Amino acid sequence: MILIAQGPNPADAWRRALPDDVPVVLGRGAPEWSAPWEPFLARRHAELTARGAKLKVRKLAGAANPVFHAGRPADHFELIPGGAFVIGHTTFTFADDARTPAPPSEDRPLLDMRTVGHHELDRLAFRDAPHRLDVLSKLPEVISSATDDNDLFARLVDMLLAGIRRADAVAIVSLPPDGARMKLLHWDRRLSGEGDFEPSKRLVSAAVAEQNQTVLHVWGATPQGAVAVDSFTLQGGFDWAFCSPVRCDACPGWGLYVAGRFNGAAPATLLAPWESNELRDDVKFTELVGNILGSLRQVQVMRERQSVFRRFFSPGVMTVLSGGDAPRALEPREADVTVLFCDLRGFSRKLEEAAGHLLDVLNRVSAALGLMTRNILSHRGAVADFLGDAALGFWGWPLEQPGKVEYACRAALGIRAAFEAVGRDPAHPLYGFRVGIGIASGRAVAGGIGTPEQAKVTVFGPVVNLASRLQDMTKQLRAPILIDEATADAVREHLPRDVSRVRRMVKVRPYGMETALVVAELIPPAAPPGTEAVEGALSDADLAAYDSALDAFLAGDWATAYKHLHRVPPDDRGKDVLTEFILKNNRTPPPGWDGVIPLGGKV
Repeated sequence: MILIAQGPNPADAWRRALPDDVPVVLGRGAPEWSAPWEPFLARRHAELTARGAKLKVRKLAGAANPVFHAGRPADHFELIPGGAFVIGHTTFTFADDARTPAPPSEDRPLLDMRTVGHHELDRLAFRDAPHRLDVLSKLPEVISSATDDNDLFARLVDMLLAGIRRADAVAIVSLPPDGARMKLLHWDRRLSGEGDFEPSKRLVSAAVAEQNQTVLHVWGATPQGAVAVDSFTLQGGFDWAFCSPVRCDACPGWGLYVAGRFNGAAPATLLAPWESNELRDDVKFTELVGNILGSLRQVQVMRERQSVFRRFFSPGVMTVLSGGDAPRALEPREADVTVLFCDLRGFSRKLEEAAGHLLDVLNRVSAALGLMTRNILSHRGAVADFLGDAALGFWGWPLEQPGKVEYACRAALGIRAAFEAVGRDPAHPLYGFRVGIGIASGRAVAGGIGTPEQAKVTVFGPVVNLASRLQDMTKQLRAPILIDEATADAVREHLPRDVSRVRRMVKVRPYGMETALVVAELIPPAAPPGTEAVEGALSDADLAAYDSALDAFLAGDWATAYKHLHRVPPDDRGKDVLTEFILKNNRTPPPGWDGVIPLGGKV
């Protein structure tokens, strides 16, 4: 259903689609529902609610001037299609926008059909340049301030009617690539009381699908006894029409359709040489609108895509992807990467506890993933994927990053600190959640991976599986962040101890793997001298004691290892693996001891 506004002058008009069962406020305060020409319209004049084929109108308390219905002031009333009300000098008509196209007819002869090339317009100056340029100057604001496509279509049609004084009707049409069915996105007439019109599918198809250039049709008089309805311009009796395609990937199949009458002028004046044709200015103006619309829409789409990419890539990566050879930059290739796999702890339990409030749990998980993502991106990483309640980030692509290990470790420590902070606040939505993080470094394939129909930027290879394994081992080894040997070596070499520290934890053989791994823990720096240490934090002396215990453990001197483990604070969960394994084996290394602890299945 639509609302048609018609003021005292023919140009003072618009038509707007009414949302179903959503109240809108008619007045100067709402640009979409204002009538700028009407001095008696208040800022908030009337509330309109369309439900099915009825429109409820309610005059608002702040409106000083009356709303006339059926010739009398009324504060509440209901309209059916065709009904109208008046405010000041403007009539507002409630109408049904459903149209049934009239059957095609070839009765009216086509006097002229012209395809307009760009070169023909480039060398022709506007006869009425000030007016045209004044209207064109408003186009960027029209596009940028539109709330959605429907609002954009309505504003564009109004602008074209204002810029093309000869036009009696304007439409924005869309033709799918297969040309199956033309879609009328929005239309309006200079005089709203003259009824509907249906653009010519034949003309639109010629301009948008076949020629990809502006096509102009001029018709002759209707033969005696024939109905003024044809396959070129239906339900309007128009004498000429042209359609200009909008050449832009962001406006697929769009066309700007303009139609009018001779208004007493002889058709021959319109068939004169193009340089003196009265319609050439209108065609050139419409093409300019289409070109500017296409360019600005393309910029909008690119910005929207970039805003989506910014959720997954750091500013440095975005600079590469927004360069002139972005497709090549996205091609999959081998690279030395550091991968971070971060999983949310406590999610399954929260899901069971809140079975009746799943949306609330989803919002909390989204907030948790947001904490992970912000830390990955702020430390120059890329987000490869979200796997349920886990995030996968990586460094080293599309640009080589000498500091990739440092960035990954800083991101991991930032994630750990963020969750520890919210974990101390019972009122926070993420209270009770923890994370486990695994980091591994090595060779992988990174880039746009997938099928031609659907692809995503991600990372693939054994190093990703290793990061996932390490993340899973954080449960068994009771450590928030675990790293592989290559990452640990890089941390020791490049990261100062006031940023992070590394603890060699254990040599293990994960379940289902034959190769043993030396696993290390990434932990925050020690508390500065003179400051109070965080509860449960390990001092450098504690780490030295654990390192001595591990050396003795690997060498088979478990008595010495056990003594050193007792020097580590009892609330350190990381030492439990060694302690429990020693006690399980009665403090005696098993035969053939090689220093490797076999791990059971996933927990």
